[in-house]
Amino acid sequence: MCGIWALFGSDECLSVQCLSAMKIAHRGPDAFRFENVNGFTNCCFGFHRLAVVDQLYGMQPIRVKKFPYLWLCYNGEIYNFKQLQKQFGFDYQTLVDGEVILHLYNRGGIEQTASMLDGVFAFILLDTANRKVFLARDTYGVRPLFKVLTDDGFLGVCSEAKGLIDLKHSTSLCSKVEPFLPGHYEVLDLKPSGKVASVELVKFHSCKDEPLHITCDTVEALPSGFDLETVKSNIRILFENAVRKRLMAHRRIGCLLSGGLDSSLVAAVLLKLMKEVNINYPLQTFAIGMENSPDLLAARKVAAHIGSEHHEVILNTEEGIQAIEEVIFSLETYDITTIRASIGMYLVSKYIRKKTDSVVIFSGEGSDELTQGYIYFHKAPSPEEAAEESERLLKELYLFDVLRADRTTAAHGLELRVPFLDHRFTSYYLSLPAELRIPKNGIEKYLLRLSFEDSNLLPKEILWRPKEAFSDGIASVKKSWFSILQDYIDQQVDDLLLEKAAEKYPFNPPKTKESYYYRQIFEKHYSGRSGWLPHYWMPRWVKATDPSARTLKHYKSASQE
Repeated sequence: MCGIWALFGSDECLSVQCLSAMKIAHRGPDAFRFENVNGFTNCCFGFHRLAVVDQLYGMQPIRVKKFPYLWLCYNGEIYNFKQLQKQFGFDYQTLVDGEVILHLYNRGGIEQTASMLDGVFAFILLDTANRKVFLARDTYGVRPLFKVLTDDGFLGVCSEAKGLIDLKHSTSLCSKVEPFLPGHYEVLDLKPSGKVASVELVKFHSCKDEPLHITCDTVEALPSGFDLETVKSNIRILFENAVRKRLMAHRRIGCLLSGGLDSSLVAAVLLKLMKEVNINYPLQTFAIGMENSPDLLAARKVAAHIGSEHHEVILNTEEGIQAIEEVIFSLETYDITTIRASIGMYLVSKYIRKKTDSVVIFSGEGSDELTQGYIYFHKAPSPEEAAEESERLLKELYLFDVLRADRTTAAHGLELRVPFLDHRFTSYYLSLPAELRIPKNGIEKYLLRLSFEDSNLLPKEILWRPKEAFSDGIASVKKSWFSILQDYIDQQVDDLLLEKAAEKYPFNPPKTKESYYYRQIFEKHYSGRSGWLPHYWMPRWVKATDPSARTLKHYKSASQE
């Protein structure tokens, strides 16, 4: 995890513009570099480094003697860089996994490069010999990327939007800052003036497609067919493989553990594989919640079962409320459920950074979207519509859960690893018949649970624990986190303000005091940028006015069972 920033064709003094690069310093607390491009005095790269691999040669932009005309700034981890080296005979000059991008590009161009990378990434690649700039982002947008391109060819690129919004330009303030689409690459011509012109934007991978890099995966061809035993075995094999490849790190590994199915499976498989590869320090797991919240109690059980070094962060209401503004600033969104869930994750990340030496943090993001874990999937009209909804959610992850997971951890200089979003695992799961993937017997994620039932990785009551939204699970059963927030916000927002909300905020107008309060804070930091959120996250097929799982009829807390 790190922060990348680049400008091409700046009319303003670069020493002034580079102040914007400092707004993402939290993403890379270990080192910073600012470098001009030879022959293009108005083009530059900025890089904030979190050193996870190759402590000696990991600074960026990456340049190697073999390709002096290539400049690479990337944020991510390429898990198959050694397999690609073996397959194509690449001669690496550093231990940096991202160096493979230079070799792949030299061998087969940008299309092959983006398609062959097994990992999470956002990168800027400059080829001064052919006067090209390339931008690319991984399938689910696990690593963030934003860009601004003016009509006269000034390009700014950054890991977070906050590094672009204050850039100065002769024709205008740079207003059209937008997220770069996941699963795409863009080709731009670099003019002698340093300005650029977009040539094409190409979608190189879709979540349903089997990835091209399967040819150099450590797991070979799996048994075909959809009989239940074969499917369960393949799910276990691919999920273990997803966790195993993500062990690549020179810094200490930890794991977020809410006690729900997803984070518990990740933690259990992670600890098992760490032992297998002789990682000789204990796995630290981290839970956050109010005293005796469902998440804390469940996480305690899991930690005891798997034998992790468990840490609990007790959340008090005042601390959670005080964090709201800095959380919204970090997130760059005003989505209700994203903000609620981010407060706990932001505070647990803060604890990890201050109190431990864990830096590479595993988490369970992506499972709810992939395996139909949200409670509203029980109301899906048909398996086919449930499958379509699952794909829609995966495509929008970069706006919601993946955004939350990246920003809340990156704000404290941590690197997130999300095995449920492994390309091969997700494409296999989505290839299964729609009927197999729906909730069964009143239980969501039925197939995933069933696949691990005989593994003894988790206690049965955890493996079959009903869905609990993270923002709800951290509070007590009696009073959920969202209702605690609403009680506080009711005192902060006047009824009259809410009545006139649609006039003040015509796009995505707030419907509740809570959403109005969040929007006010968002507009304070990112005025006029409401288009970054195309719509609020809301459950489908139910008449919901609030995104919390606790408002849905299917929801059952432990006290009601």
